[in-house]
Amino acid sequence: MSALDLAGQHVTVAGLGVSGVPAARALAGLGAVVTVVNGSDGERERAQAAPLEELGITVRLGDGDTLPEGTDLVVTTPGWKPTSPLFQAAEAAGVPVWGDVELAWRLRGPDAPPWLAVTGTNGKTTTVRMLAAILEAEGLRTAAVGNIGVPLVDVVLSDEPYDVLAVELSSYQLHWAPSVRAHSATVLNLAPDHLDWHGSMEAYAADKGRIYEGNTVACVYNVADKATEDLVREADVEEGCRAIGFTLGTPGPSQLGVVEGILVDRAFVENRHKQAQELAEVSDVTPAAPHNIANALAAAALARAFGVRPQSVRDGLRAFHPDAHRIEHVADVAGVAYVDDSKATNTHATEASLAAYEHIVWIAGGLAKGATFDELVQKSADRLRGAVLIGADRGLIREALARHAPDVPVVDLDRTDTGAMSEAVREAARLARPGDTVLLAPACASMDMYLNYNKRGEAFADAVRTLAAQEQ
Repeated sequence: MSALDLAGQHVTVAGLGVSGVPAARALAGLGAVVTVVNGSDGERERAQAAPLEELGITVRLGDGDTLPEGTDLVVTTPGWKPTSPLFQAAEAAGVPVWGDVELAWRLRGPDAPPWLAVTGTNGKTTTVRMLAAILEAEGLRTAAVGNIGVPLVDVVLSDEPYDVLAVELSSYQLHWAPSVRAHSATVLNLAPDHLDWHGSMEAYAADKGRIYEGNTVACVYNVADKATEDLVREADVEEGCRAIGFTLGTPGPSQLGVVEGILVDRAFVENRHKQAQELAEVSDVTPAAPHNIANALAAAALARAFGVRPQSVRDGLRAFHPDAHRIEHVADVAGVAYVDDSKATNTHATEASLAAYEHIVWIAGGLAKGATFDELVQKSADRLRGAVLIGADRGLIREALARHAPDVPVVDLDRTDTGAMSEAVREAARLARPGDTVLLAPACASMDMYLNYNKRGEAFADAVRTLAAQEQ
């Protein structure tokens, strides 16, 4: 089915929200007969449904399991599990299921801009924003879109004449996007995450690996994460597409890496066996934490695959500033740095965050989502000056600390009220010495105490500012 034959087709959209609402609007605008189904039926959902119903779209709240009669196509939002009864019913009826990304891909016009695509367990949003900044520095018309919060359906149907798109794709989105073919793509890293949705690590990795299918110029992988290179080897790509690695060490041929504080390219140069092109300095990357340097190298590789000049890589990285709550320096108080990495919601992200600092008082905890913490604590124990634990599953972290870092002082806060973060910051300040970093890197989701990781980070920053005011 293409954009040209959607008129009169009965399309069921699974889910409201960031991608479901624009998908429903777009489909209705193309002449489809649209029904939106949604499992929950609350005040928020009714507010989302009202403007859709004004467009003639049927919205069925409180029942996300039943396939509407006569459905020709299901378009799903990312959060719905593949095992959902709706999809089982669609499969039984021979009805195809597309994700919102698949729909966007198929709706592209004949002059559609190519996609430079990014996925990975951690670092996706930062890398996509870095990539967009580099492309803009080159003078290209671009946008950071996809899982980053800008619906791809809206972008591909807009009149904006983009030259190229920087596209963030989640594993959920890739699962339902079999036709997407990027110009070049990267899997930044792989670590266990969302296994309740995918069913296994193998299935999760396979969905991530879909991003390499049909690449035309470059499949960019992480030299330090062999699983990403394995996905490149398994991908069916266009003739001439190259495997390009990025590394925090000295790069080999067909790689980007770091030499004496300089980001260098040995992939997109005339003689990659003998030459290296300087792209930027490590100090041009903010913050210059190791995992963020890796993000910058991945973004640079995708940009260079698109033909971007070295100076634009440098200028774009200098212009880029990360989103809030991603290794964000809040303040220095009494010689101690306070850093907000509330976005570190799993152990892989937290390990990278902890590796960026030498002496740390660690604020951690929340909803573990089935994670275990022994390996994280083992790798980070020698950096820990102390730990302050919050949230529903803090006991799991406390037990890992007892096993692998028994000499690290631990404060266990048995409270989930709005003042919990303030107490956590005060306790961390008590444990810290001048030169230390108090780091909020929870390794857990936030929903036990906060609406989202942003609210958790804001609570930390507010508590730090209050502490700073008291010290003056």
